Amino acid sequence: MKIKDKIVFYAKRRAVKSLLKLIPKLSDKNINRLGSLLYTIAPKYHKPKVKAIKKMFAEQHPGAMLVKRILKNLTPTYREKIGTNLIANGILLNEYKRDEALKRGEKVPFTLLISPTMRCNLRCVGCYAYNYDRKDDLPLEVFDRVVQEAKDMGVAFFTILGGEPFVYEGLYDILKKHNDAFFQIFSNGFMITDRWIERFKELGNVVPILSIEGYEKHTDERRGKGTYQKLMQVMDSLRENKIPFGFSVAVTSKNEPVISSDEFIDMMVAKGAYEGWFFLYMPVGKDPDIDLMPTPKQRKHLYESVKHIRKTKSLFVIDFWNDAPYVGGCIAGNEYAHITSTGDVEPCIFTHFAVDNIKNKSLREVFNSDYFKELRKRQPFNDNLFMPCQWIDNPEVGRELAEKFKLRTTHEGADDMIKNPKIRKGLDKYSKEVAELYNDVWKQHCACGGYIHDNVKNKITKAKNK
Repeated sequence: MKIKDKIVFYAKRRAVKSLLKLIPKLSDKNINRLGSLLYTIAPKYHKPKVKAIKKMFAEQHPGAMLVKRILKNLTPTYREKIGTNLIANGILLNEYKRDEALKRGEKVPFTLLISPTMRCNLRCVGCYAYNYDRKDDLPLEVFDRVVQEAKDMGVAFFTILGGEPFVYEGLYDILKKHNDAFFQIFSNGFMITDRWIERFKELGNVVPILSIEGYEKHTDERRGKGTYQKLMQVMDSLRENKIPFGFSVAVTSKNEPVISSDEFIDMMVAKGAYEGWFFLYMPVGKDPDIDLMPTPKQRKHLYESVKHIRKTKSLFVIDFWNDAPYVGGCIAGNEYAHITSTGDVEPCIFTHFAVDNIKNKSLREVFNSDYFKELRKRQPFNDNLFMPCQWIDNPEVGRELAEKFKLRTTHEGADDMIKNPKIRKGLDKYSKEVAELYNDVWKQHCACGGYIHDNVKNKITKAKNK
């Protein structure tokens, strides 16, 4: 780091410390001061977002009420870790590491997804986590090395998945050792015991994300009888112990009308959830049921529902597909990657193909492989950023890359998306229907000043001029 960069870095760190002192004293005046401090130290491309957040507070937007709810209701340990690990390290102070990597022609992800185990206590319909045992787990020393390498590169935010992550024996050791990072852990909730509740309170750097399919009928149909009531109990326990948590929904053709309703969202807020993730059901794995995919009309309905939720509810929601314009389309192999329990490095949790394995290469090497570079070069895959995916929106892209790099599957049946004529035909039909339906949505989004990265605008312009 150059002398000038060091001065800027330490100035930012001092500003962050000042910022953290304001959090426990959450008056409107301090919120305004906090926003001004954030704006001063934020990287140039984050400043419009900070400005928008300040405006939300000034207008008493539900999003601002969410921030107040988070900061007032959490334990001091959680407030500190969110401030230092997630905001300071993850967004502000580690930025210089990512910038230095770009100057070297390398790319550093914003977050890293890791599945240390594929073992699970449930057998959910349509899930690809099955038939795994302890010998298939990621060795603890490899897990530890990957997290450290990621931190050295400039990553401070990690997503832990599975399988069921809480069956992995070394998970607590990782979370405790890397207490300068922040983790969100996707879980079915069954393994979140009183002991883990106490660990969360001790650590302060973990946010559990609980998987739910809607109300009791939909949840138990897919996840097994009794699952819904168990989730309700876990949510109550997390809320009562002031532990932040969120929920995750696999959106299907069966549950989309339910999970996008005001009633369901209001219930999640009342239970104490701070964030919600919506993922479209993906036909991955052996003999997938393509009919479980939400229809294009349901996908568009979810888009409209999420816009409504953001305007009216104190809940942070992420619609993994419909939010693509805000991040410039697909970000697989760009802003994140997924490491499986066997060490294979996938560009996306839904792309069950790989070239490299983390057991014999460094994270820096695999993230800057020819395969990942080609992905980044081609992104966005479509001028319409509401169609980001290389598998369900632009299936020809996934097929081309699989052939070009001779990608190997990371679990049984993953290549059904490429080789199964029925699945291929279904995805081709689906992508055409989505394109027809979302053409006007994209035009309206741009006309209304929808946010698009400047670098993505340039890439789209260049592609059109070829």
